Amino acid sequence: MKILAVCGMGLGSGLLLRMQVEKALQRLGRQAEVEVADIGIAHALARTADLIVTTKELAERLGDVRARVITITNFVDLEEMVRKLREALEAS
Repeated sequence: MKILAVCGMGLGSGLLLRMQVEKALQRLGRQAEVEVADIGIAHALARTADLIVTTKELAERLGDVRARVITITNFVDLEEMVRKLREALEAS
């Protein structure tokens, strides 16, 4: 499974988002390749992703993508990340 963590610039917030996704996956007992992308290249990388994790605003800018998109309100809220990833993985 490949998860794309999308942020505005691909720097600090993208790294934080990736780390939170990895922690949530660990809690859920799941493994995945997690890649960080800025919004500029995210649409192209989304072609090979199974899940995309980002904010609502950036999800709207992504447009139509094949991967399921999970929107996160608070990047540092691990419980939100676990809950939303669990829901997405169970729906797959």
